[in-house]
Amino acid sequence: MSARSKARKQTLDLLYESDIRTSDLLELLATRDVTEEGVDARPIREYTRALVEGVHLHKRKIDELITTYSQGWDMDRLAAVDRNILRLGIYEILWADDVEDAIVIDEALNLAQSLSTDDSAGFIHGVLGRIVSIKSSLAL
Repeated sequence: MSARSKARKQTLDLLYESDIRTSDLLELLATRDVTEEGVDARPIREYTRALVEGVHLHKRKIDELITTYSQGWDMDRLAAVDRNILRLGIYEILWADDVEDAIVIDEALNLAQSLSTDDSAGFIHGVLGRIVSIKSSLAL
């Protein structure tokens, strides 16, 4: 697993926890960044930090896009893991200029296949594919 894949998984863990606990994402990030030496050390990767901060900054627009393009699915009806995979994927597609859209979608599908239901990967692929196809026309 690449360093960025690990960072995405770590980001998803933080997004998911913040979502189900309805806690502040940036506060959670700060509490999880344990840099001391020893068995409790859990430093947050720099790419994870960038992703978490980016999703936090653009969450309102990201959630609006999920609601609009998930066709018939309320944010509350989506499984928490799927909702947060979409948040991460949409952030990277729209605001992370250093990664190709196809890689973002592939990484999101890998997360969905390993952490969610059998139908989730197809749903996530459809939503992210739609975002890619319209991203040049979106007002960000």
